[in-house]
Amino acid sequence: MGQNATWPTRTHGPDCRSETPHRKCHTPKLLARHLDNGRLAEALARRYLLNRGLQVVTENYRCRYGELDLIMRDAGLLVIVETRYRRQSTYGGPIESISMLKRRKIVRSTQHFINKYPAYRNVSVRFDVVGLTGTLKAPDIHWIAGAFTLDDMY
Repeated sequence: MGQNATWPTRTHGPDCRSETPHRKCHTPKLLARHLDNGRLAEALARRYLLNRGLQVVTENYRCRYGELDLIMRDAGLLVIVETRYRRQSTYGGPIESISMLKRRKIVRSTQHFINKYPAYRNVSVRFDVVGLTGTLKAPDIHWIAGAFTLDDMY
Protein backbone atom coordinates (compact mmCIF):
# COMPACT_ATOMS: atom_id res chain seq x y z
CA MET A 1 0.00 0.00 0.00
CA GLY A 2 2.09 2.81 -1.27
CA GLN A 3 -0.51 5.50 -0.89
CA ASN A 4 -2.59 6.24 2.14
CA ALA A 5 -5.97 7.87 1.76
CA THR A 6 -7.65 7.21 5.05
CA TRP A 7 -5.33 6.94 8.03
CA PRO A 8 -2.60 9.28 9.25
CA THR A 9 1.09 8.57 8.68
CA ARG A 10 4.25 10.64 9.00
CA THR A 11 4.58 10.70 5.23
CA HIS A 12 1.01 11.55 4.35
CA GLY A 13 -0.05 13.70 7.28
CA PRO A 14 -3.37 13.65 9.11
CA ASP A 15 -6.42 11.67 8.12
CA CYS A 16 -8.19 13.62 5.38
CA ARG A 17 -11.60 12.52 6.68
CA SER A 18 -11.10 14.33 9.98
CA GLU A 19 -10.52 17.74 8.39
CA THR A 20 -14.14 18.38 7.43
CA PRO A 21 -17.34 16.71 8.55
CA HIS A 22 -18.76 14.39 5.90
CA ARG A 23 -22.35 14.75 7.11
CA LYS A 24 -24.20 17.95 7.81
CA CYS A 25 -25.41 16.71 11.19
CA HIS A 26 -21.83 16.60 12.45
CA THR A 27 -21.27 20.31 12.17
CA PRO A 28 -21.23 21.87 15.65
CA LYS A 29 -24.18 24.20 15.03
CA LEU A 30 -26.48 21.47 13.66
CA LEU A 31 -25.37 18.97 16.28
CA ALA A 32 -26.21 21.48 19.02
CA ARG A 33 -29.66 22.04 17.49
CA HIS A 34 -30.21 18.28 17.29
CA LEU A 35 -29.36 17.90 20.99
CA ASP A 36 -31.58 20.86 21.92
CA ASN A 37 -34.47 19.28 19.99
CA GLY A 38 -33.91 16.01 21.85
CA ARG A 39 -33.95 17.73 25.23
CA LEU A 40 -37.08 19.66 24.36
CA ALA A 41 -38.81 16.51 23.09
CA GLU A 42 -37.96 14.71 26.35
CA ALA A 43 -39.33 17.64 28.37
CA LEU A 44 -42.56 17.60 26.35
CA ALA A 45 -42.89 13.84 26.82
CA ARG A 46 -42.27 14.20 30.58
CA ARG A 47 -44.95 16.86 30.90
CA TYR A 48 -47.36 14.80 28.79
CA LEU A 49 -46.91 11.76 31.05
CA LEU A 50 -47.07 13.81 34.26
CA ASN A 51 -50.43 15.17 33.10
CA ARG A 52 -51.59 11.56 32.79
CA GLY A 53 -50.68 10.66 36.37
CA LEU A 54 -47.19 9.18 36.09
CA GLN A 55 -44.50 10.28 38.56
CA VAL A 56 -40.87 10.94 37.69
CA VAL A 57 -38.27 8.74 39.37
CA THR A 58 -35.30 10.09 37.39
CA GLU A 59 -34.32 11.42 33.97
CA ASN A 60 -31.43 10.64 31.65
CA TYR A 61 -30.10 7.71 33.68
CA ARG A 62 -26.73 6.77 32.19
CA CYS A 63 -24.72 3.62 32.70
CA ARG A 64 -22.23 1.59 30.69
CA TYR A 65 -25.06 -0.08 28.75
CA GLY A 66 -26.74 3.10 27.55
CA GLU A 67 -29.15 5.80 28.64
CA LEU A 68 -32.75 5.72 29.81
CA ASP A 69 -34.61 8.91 28.88
CA LEU A 70 -37.25 8.76 31.62
CA ILE A 71 -37.87 6.43 34.53
CA MET A 72 -41.33 6.91 36.02
CA ARG A 73 -43.86 5.27 38.34
CA ASP A 74 -47.41 4.39 37.33
CA ALA A 75 -49.67 2.67 39.87
CA GLY A 76 -46.98 0.45 41.33
CA LEU A 77 -45.14 -0.13 38.05
CA LEU A 78 -41.68 1.08 37.15
CA VAL A 79 -42.08 2.62 33.69
CA ILE A 80 -39.07 3.00 31.40
CA VAL A 81 -39.82 5.59 28.72
CA GLU A 82 -37.92 5.96 25.46
CA THR A 83 -38.61 9.30 23.78
CA ARG A 84 -38.27 9.70 20.03
CA TYR A 85 -38.74 12.83 17.92
CA ARG A 86 -39.03 13.05 14.16
CA ARG A 87 -39.97 16.21 12.33
CA GLN A 88 -41.26 14.15 9.40
CA SER A 89 -42.37 10.54 9.12
CA THR A 90 -41.11 10.13 5.55
CA TYR A 91 -38.71 7.33 6.48
CA GLY A 92 -40.79 5.86 9.28
CA GLY A 93 -42.12 7.39 12.43
CA PRO A 94 -40.28 7.83 15.70
CA ILE A 95 -41.55 4.59 17.18
CA GLU A 96 -40.39 2.48 14.22
CA SER A 97 -36.90 3.90 14.65
CA ILE A 98 -36.28 1.89 17.83
CA SER A 99 -34.23 -1.07 16.67
CA MET A 100 -33.85 -4.41 18.42
CA LEU A 101 -30.33 -3.35 19.44
CA LYS A 102 -31.70 -0.18 21.06
CA ARG A 103 -34.35 -2.22 22.87
CA ARG A 104 -31.68 -4.55 24.23
CA LYS A 105 -29.68 -1.55 25.45
CA ILE A 106 -32.78 -0.22 27.18
CA VAL A 107 -33.36 -3.58 28.87
CA ARG A 108 -29.72 -3.88 29.99
CA SER A 109 -29.74 -0.30 31.29
CA THR A 110 -32.95 -1.07 33.19
CA GLN A 111 -31.35 -4.15 34.76
CA HIS A 112 -28.40 -1.99 35.78
CA PHE A 113 -30.74 0.58 37.35
CA ILE A 114 -32.64 -2.10 39.29
CA ASN A 115 -29.40 -3.68 40.53
CA LYS A 116 -28.11 -0.27 41.62
CA TYR A 117 -31.34 0.64 43.43
CA PRO A 118 -32.59 -2.49 45.25
CA ALA A 119 -35.87 -0.82 46.26
CA TYR A 120 -37.07 -1.49 42.68
CA ARG A 121 -36.13 -5.19 42.56
CA ASN A 122 -39.63 -6.45 43.31
CA VAL A 123 -41.44 -3.89 41.16
CA SER A 124 -42.90 -4.87 37.78
CA VAL A 125 -41.41 -3.04 34.80
CA ARG A 126 -43.18 -1.67 31.72
CA PHE A 127 -41.42 -0.31 28.64
CA ASP A 128 -43.19 2.65 27.02
CA VAL A 129 -42.39 4.75 23.98
CA VAL A 130 -43.42 8.36 23.45
CA GLY A 131 -43.13 9.47 19.84
CA LEU A 132 -43.32 13.11 18.83
CA THR A 133 -43.76 14.26 15.25
CA GLY A 134 -44.16 17.64 13.60
CA THR A 135 -42.86 20.88 15.03
CA LEU A 136 -41.84 21.01 18.66
CA LYS A 137 -44.02 24.09 19.15
CA ALA A 138 -47.13 21.97 18.49
CA PRO A 139 -46.11 18.31 18.23
CA ASP A 140 -48.30 15.28 17.72
CA ILE A 141 -47.59 13.06 20.71
CA HIS A 142 -48.17 9.32 20.59
CA TRP A 143 -47.73 7.30 23.80
CA ILE A 144 -47.53 3.54 23.56
CA ALA A 145 -47.71 1.94 26.99
CA GLY A 146 -46.09 -1.49 26.95
CA ALA A 147 -44.50 -0.88 23.55
CA PHE A 148 -42.26 -3.91 24.03
CA THR A 149 -41.64 -6.57 26.65
CA LEU A 150 -38.75 -8.73 27.78
CA ASP A 151 -40.28 -11.60 25.80
CA ASP A 152 -39.74 -9.59 22.60
CA MET A 153 -35.99 -9.57 23.21
CA TYR A 154 -35.31 -13.28 22.93
